[in-house]
Amino acid sequence: MKHLSAIFTTALFASPLAAQAPMVVSTDWLHQNLNQPGLVLLQIGDDRSRSVYNEGHIAGSQFLNPFQKLSTPRVEGQLILELPEAAVLATNLEAVGISNSSRVILIMANEYLTPTTRTYFTLVYAGLDGQVSILDGGLEAWKAAGYPVTAEVATVTTGTFTPNLKPSVVTNAEYLAGHLEDATVRIVDARTPNFYEGAETRQGRNGHIAGAVNVPFGTIVGDRMFFKSPAELRKLFLDAGVTDGQKVVTYCHIGQQASAAWFAAKLAGFDAVLYDGSFQDWAGRKELPVVTPASARPER
Repeated sequence: MKHLSAIFTTALFASPLAAQAPMVVSTDWLHQNLNQPGLVLLQIGDDRSRSVYNEGHIAGSQFLNPFQKLSTPRVEGQLILELPEAAVLATNLEAVGISNSSRVILIMANEYLTPTTRTYFTLVYAGLDGQVSILDGGLEAWKAAGYPVTAEVATVTTGTFTPNLKPSVVTNAEYLAGHLEDATVRIVDARTPNFYEGAETRQGRNGHIAGAVNVPFGTIVGDRMFFKSPAELRKLFLDAGVTDGQKVVTYCHIGQQASAAWFAAKLAGFDAVLYDGSFQDWAGRKELPVVTPASARPER
């Protein structure tokens, strides 16, 4: 398998705004463009992986916890990991140095694939479509290539960011409920098969949204967390039951794993949106159909 990063190794730019940013960039590309003006590097993680950043990160990169900074607060009885208000996005993105003209590189570490793709999705929603890329293979690939890391935390120059929200990348239960029989829409469940097939549940109802096909989030990457090529990803979706011309709607438990399937669908050239409430929202609406493997019929 050819690593996706190899496709973008020569995708250099004269200035951060000279070209549409590829969705994925290689370690070689980043090393060659590390000092470009307007470049913002964000290592994605949470409290458990903060030590990885502290031990050594790419020079100039900031640590960003998307669960704290790019999500609604966690409240008992409410949906988890929902997109926050525009003002929250503006404040927290400016704090890590993002402006409307920034070119942003997201760095996964410790195999934090889905937090990274969720951050990518959120930045696109915030208005940075075409200005965000993910470093293929993440911090581990950077180290494996022999490039240096540092424990020094760079001083951040606060950005100036005005959100230009892109609601077209996100959808809701009402839309899905109205398109369950629509041949132009294909629902993709990004959870692992044990949840899709109903052997296990986290939301009180076993199974999946009626009509959904399964593309488990972990299947979009290969060895060492390198993204599969667009051709390989396209085959993954086609084999699952997606057809050309369909709008892909991804979901999972709470909208995190779904972001990986959404990202992969876009890489593969499909029109894709994400159901932010995901199965937590759908399963809580008892009138909405869930297919269980035992009956192969909608459970109501």
